[in-house]
Amino acid sequence: MPIEKRWVVKQQGDRASVESLSAALGMPVQLTNLLVQRGIDTVEKARKFFSPSLRDLHDPFLMKDMDKAVERIERAVKSGEKVMIYGDYDVDGTTAVSLVYKFLRQIGHKNLLFYIPDRYVDGYGISLRSIDHAKRKGVTLVIALDCGIKAVEKVAYAKERGVDFIICDHHLPAEEIPDAVAVLDPKRNDCNYPFDELSGCGVGFKLVEAYARRNNIPFAEIEHLLDLLVVSIASDIVPLVDENRILARYGLRKLNSSPSKGLLSIIKICGLENHNITIDDIVFKIGPRINAAGRMRMDEENENAAPSGGHAAVSLLIEGNEHEAAKFGEVIDSFNQDRKNIDRNVTQEAHDYVESHPTLKSRKSMVIYNPQWMKGIVGIVASRLIETYYRPTVVLTKSNGFVTGSARSVAGFDLYQAVESCSDLLENFGGHMYAAGLTMKEENVEAFTQRFNDFVEQTIDPNILVPQVDIDSELLFSDITDEFHRHLNSFQPFGPGNSAPVFLTRNACARGEAKLVGVECDHLRMDLVQKQKPNTSIPAIAFQQPTHYEWVRGGKPISVCYQIVENHYRGTVSKQLRVKDLKPER
Repeated sequence: MPIEKRWVVKQQGDRASVESLSAALGMPVQLTNLLVQRGIDTVEKARKFFSPSLRDLHDPFLMKDMDKAVERIERAVKSGEKVMIYGDYDVDGTTAVSLVYKFLRQIGHKNLLFYIPDRYVDGYGISLRSIDHAKRKGVTLVIALDCGIKAVEKVAYAKERGVDFIICDHHLPAEEIPDAVAVLDPKRNDCNYPFDELSGCGVGFKLVEAYARRNNIPFAEIEHLLDLLVVSIASDIVPLVDENRILARYGLRKLNSSPSKGLLSIIKICGLENHNITIDDIVFKIGPRINAAGRMRMDEENENAAPSGGHAAVSLLIEGNEHEAAKFGEVIDSFNQDRKNIDRNVTQEAHDYVESHPTLKSRKSMVIYNPQWMKGIVGIVASRLIETYYRPTVVLTKSNGFVTGSARSVAGFDLYQAVESCSDLLENFGGHMYAAGLTMKEENVEAFTQRFNDFVEQTIDPNILVPQVDIDSELLFSDITDEFHRHLNSFQPFGPGNSAPVFLTRNACARGEAKLVGVECDHLRMDLVQKQKPNTSIPAIAFQQPTHYEWVRGGKPISVCYQIVENHYRGTVSKQLRVKDLKPER
């Protein structure tokens, strides 16, 4: 049985401000209420929100070490040095590498190569193997993206071998900063950059922007890179506020009008070619395909094995020929199909394991270990387990002689602190409040499990273990007019910090027959009406919510919380409710 969710209606906006904005903007009060709830309580703030401008981007030279980074790249370009662009194997890392690589190629620097670490051979971050590879290839400068902020020893190793590093990261640094030529990370304590929630690709873009400024390259000549950046922003789940909102808005415009050949191939594979691509489309369709490449296992026994799957992702994203990009797209899509099959099987194994160990289900956290599971999908499995059991979860496997894994959290609990409390048992760890990666010796698994569970048990608020649906306001179905929907769309792009609003409608019921759909018949599809206004119906879909099917099918009353989305079907676009939760009214 699914966990019962707690519904919480947010405090409504100040009535005078809501009505004043409604009159000034010509917008329904239900929507200006959303603005006021989000701190947008004046016409000036509203206009800035609805019309984000590239002129409002922060000066990239406000970021510590930016001047040093630009000077070093200028020197490398001028003297024709061999430069290696290095990045993590996920979407953020591969888009960041592609963005910087494309820019340097654009300004005429030909002595370039890129390196994406193999998850199973190199592990996370900067590896000694990659530095040795750079040295063999005659590389004198490495630009590392979306990783490196804790690579103190690796950067020192490279320096001894005559290889300079510029680090562009967005993760939390440790006390010691690597002794690189430049370390760009807005989360550094000594960095006064006004916005510290950039993605790794975002930091890379600020480096490109700074180089362009210093060398009198118009911004219009780097704007084409924003399609890569919005894919990173969406996939890495960074807050869609401040610079991220501006960059995402213009990135989506580029993605929808004239995407690069590599992204176009993925768009076609996803069936999005004639759609208005949104952040959700990136999160659920485009991003996972790019991500899948870095998750798949290559030949880990062979030092000279074929390039990592992440390498294929970058090859796709930098490809300028549409025919070649289509071929790379097929490879990437096959990785994703393989990933989904493995993910499905391992998730089922994990569920079976939990169900056969009742003590696991009684705890406030969960740590499970299976040395046979694929390293690249344990993070996905942890997320799947949270959907069912809703508690901080760590899923571990074995790779290259070490136990390695991913941890995921629930809303309101700082997972990173829980992992950090076990740091003396770990060889390596990193992450943030809601997700982390970790590596340990196998003999430490039992001690880690005990200590992690104890930390969670002692610190977590029991209320956090009940999933919560945050509701912006109540709404009547009759309020959802075409004009209302048009105004609602102007709030996009939606994401963390500017979430798609969730509305509550009471006393609703299904008109006609509700249906269970999907391969496993676990999605509930229906047309909903309100009892008091039965002539206004709207289609709705409740994913993975078959529980109340018989109740709904019988036309009995329900309360429903939902987001309003667009449904694309056979060339037709219509409004649809994406149901977050529903409850019978008894």
